[in-house]
Amino acid sequence: RELLPPWLVIVAGLTGIVLLCVSTKDVPVAPLRTKYGIVLDAGPSRTILFIYQWTTTKANKTGVIRGCSSCPVQGPGISSYSDSPQKAGKSLEPCLNWAQNEIPAEQHSQTPLYLGATASMRQLNLTHPILSDGLLAALTGTLKSSPFNFRGAQILSSPEEEAFNWVAVNYVLENFFKYDWQGQLVPSGKGMAGVLSMGRTSAQLTSELEEEKQAPKEGVRLQLYGQTRRVHTRQCPCHGVEQLRSRLLSVLIQ
Repeated sequence: RELLPPWLVIVAGLTGIVLLCVSTKDVPVAPLRTKYGIVLDAGPSRTILFIYQWTTTKANKTGVIRGCSSCPVQGPGISSYSDSPQKAGKSLEPCLNWAQNEIPAEQHSQTPLYLGATASMRQLNLTHPILSDGLLAALTGTLKSSPFNFRGAQILSSPEEEAFNWVAVNYVLENFFKYDWQGQLVPSGKGMAGVLSMGRTSAQLTSELEEEKQAPKEGVRLQLYGQTRRVHTRQCPCHGVEQLRSRLLSVLIQ
């Protein structure tokens, strides 16, 4: 067998010595910067403030987020304050102050803040639009006075709300992407799950439409993780929790 040339052995030895002598702080690695976002989910019975965080790493141009913490707003849903809208804005202040302690101060002005109202506010907007507008104005005033980057308070349509539910469920199930054994983000290869959400008086079934010609006009188009998704919600009136409870009681009585 041939021996390694002496000069190669010397070079290899010197390289090893240098690597052992250089400490980790001499070759620093820039940490990924953490960013934050706040979403206020204003539902029929209560409002909850959620804090999310993510890094600059993206999967096919879409961020990878995780839930950080949450703060339930004391009191009923915001639609209950239709006669006193200023109280609705006031009710948000304790959770907004809590969020200021959860998020680093230097990040406050860069943290987006959203509020999305759902079923009860949709109903109020249909029956009493002036009261609904007054509530949104009061909420907007409170959220704008916070140190965060307020991006808007709006009433979500039913298709929008169910599309967000569909995204959340499939995200948690890792149907968009997954982590491989090296910790890298890769396509999951799994199909998308349908979502059945049960309300008090109706149910909604949301699923993805694969064919362009199948997509109805009222469908929602989403651009997620490098792919276009077309999501449609089918309304099922009279199939809510209250109706199911009534049917169950009827069967038990019989």
